[in-house]
Amino acid sequence: MKNTQKYLPYPQMKMPDRKWPDNTITKAPIWCSVDLRDGNQALEVPMDLDQKLTFFRYLTDIGFKTIEVGFPAASPTDYEICRVLIEQDLIPEDVKIQVLTQSRDEIMEKTFESLVGVKKAVVHLYNSTSTLQREVVFHFDKQQTIDLAVYGAKKILELAAKYPETDWQFEYSPESYTGTEPDFAVEICNAVLDVWKPTPDHKVIINLPSTVEMSTPNIFADRIEYTCQRLKYRDCVEVSIHAHNDRGTAVATSELALLAGADRIEGTLFGNGERTGNCDIMNMALNLYSQGVDPELDFSEINRAISIYEKSTGMHVHPRHPYAGSLVYTAFSGSHQDAIRKGMDAMKNRTDGIWAVPYLPIDPMDVGRNYDPIIRINSQSGKGGVAYILEQNYGLYLPKPFQQSLGNLCTEISDSRHAELTSRTIYDIFMEHYTDLRAPLSLETFKETTLGPDDVTVDATIRWKGEEKQVEGRGNGVLAAFSHALEDLLGCHLEVMDYREHSMTYGTKARAISYIQLASEYGDITFGAGTSSNITKSSLRALVSAINNHFNSKN
Repeated sequence: MKNTQKYLPYPQMKMPDRKWPDNTITKAPIWCSVDLRDGNQALEVPMDLDQKLTFFRYLTDIGFKTIEVGFPAASPTDYEICRVLIEQDLIPEDVKIQVLTQSRDEIMEKTFESLVGVKKAVVHLYNSTSTLQREVVFHFDKQQTIDLAVYGAKKILELAAKYPETDWQFEYSPESYTGTEPDFAVEICNAVLDVWKPTPDHKVIINLPSTVEMSTPNIFADRIEYTCQRLKYRDCVEVSIHAHNDRGTAVATSELALLAGADRIEGTLFGNGERTGNCDIMNMALNLYSQGVDPELDFSEINRAISIYEKSTGMHVHPRHPYAGSLVYTAFSGSHQDAIRKGMDAMKNRTDGIWAVPYLPIDPMDVGRNYDPIIRINSQSGKGGVAYILEQNYGLYLPKPFQQSLGNLCTEISDSRHAELTSRTIYDIFMEHYTDLRAPLSLETFKETTLGPDDVTVDATIRWKGEEKQVEGRGNGVLAAFSHALEDLLGCHLEVMDYREHSMTYGTKARAISYIQLASEYGDITFGAGTSSNITKSSLRALVSAINNHFNSKN
């Protein structure tokens, strides 16, 4: 790109004694959803009243205690939702609604009119303070900007006094805080605080919005620590963050701001908002959860959150969206699948209750997902994933060399089809290519006779390339005896290198399945499986299947 000289780097903060890098988040912040206002104004088709009410009920259900419902003076729907929520008594006792206003008389008066009868509410005052906005949009100097904020703060006090039955909380935002000189941001916030004179029992909110995300998160954290150190009435102020996502780091910005002293986070579900969106509260809350911190928001039914969001906004959650996307608990890579499979097996033996599975930062069950789609098979997958699918869905436990053979076959089939293989398809491939194969060799009947310890004979009726034949053999077990019985007919020596069996119940009346790894005298390795309610018969069928794969591989 040729025009980098058009852009200036964001100024660094000189803070050699910064404290935030050594801090840890140990509790949830105060959350405020702005889905119904900031999120709603960014939609191509804004929500209607019914959609807003449905979304509001969901937000209260999952634990939000403060919800910004609109800008009542700017939108009839925003005004209407305030009246409906109040008049129909739809606001839970422990929930505050929040509304936005500018520092203009008619707007502030309309705002308080919309809130008549509310039990408790946050009135959020803002004005633009950034250098660019002052110079280009409003043509204000610093003092004029402060005067506007102070005027609005005084007017809000005056209007609130007319409604003493309401428990009011006030919030102020120096809008475009990221574009405002750090000292001026402190100065204007303190000027507003001097008007409101907060106390520990009546705290105010100073909201520091990353209206446009302009720097790396660490610089924003420096600014927050700097501001927190210089705010008046600090123990009477909730420092709030409203981060936008222009650089793609709104969640990181908000997390680092908590380390730097912030108390409160404003954002939206799934990050909806102007341009690239807001801080994604769901994402941030589950980040806390993954670190053992109670987020105090309940996302245990993540699919419900997705449904409400998509129906209300007309937008869709990306399949790779953190925690919520349809593919985030899914592995296609063979090495990832193998690690997940081993991790899930290891979890069965843990007694401390700690989740520890590679590639899965949280247990999908905790957000209402299940384990079925964790491993999915395509041409990038390997034996571990295929084995996991058969184990979890069909109770089949293939030996490792057998897993490799089936994994390679599934990779070839997926690649040739240019498609993912479903669990049922994988099962069908296993059954079709390895299990109870009957051509060119089939076992019709057999009789075993035990002559002594490690001494068995087998008399069998087989069909070889369509012709029925009788064979007889002797060995130290049924498999060895049957294998010896076939050597003259087949014209080669075949050795059973590995034999396993276990009970099974899925998809058949058979109660046992046997697995055979077979080696020819020329070093060729093939695999077969057999099923039957009789374990001896299942083992012989497995041997026949392996032999058939040996001869079929030559054709």
